[in-house]
Amino acid sequence: MSVKTKRISSEMVKVISNILLEDARDELLKTITITGAEVSSDLSFAKVYFTSFSKKTHSDLEIEMDEAAPFIRKLVSERMELRNTPKLKFVYDESIAYGEKIENILKEIKEEK
Repeated sequence: MSVKTKRISSEMVKVISNILLEDARDELLKTITITGAEVSSDLSFAKVYFTSFSKKTHSDLEIEMDEAAPFIRKLVSERMELRNTPKLKFVYDESIAYGEKIENILKEIKEEK
């Protein structure tokens, strides 16, 4: 990944986070936390990773985010200075849940000793 795409990915995380916090009317979208983004080298596609502590399933959250993607993309295009705004694909980030699982296992091992 080039420096340019890393910079754009980082900026996109900030912009999308602000959009969800300030512009989204759906309360479910306000529970979403953007954890990262990967932009393709030609800037035509962006995979945006998110997590949420909502009680909804991961697939339901992904569907909700994909439905909001055109709205979010429109606002991203207004706030970022890019020739072409990448198409957004939202993916649930499993790394936080995985880290919690490992932490709980370590806690159980410590308690057994």
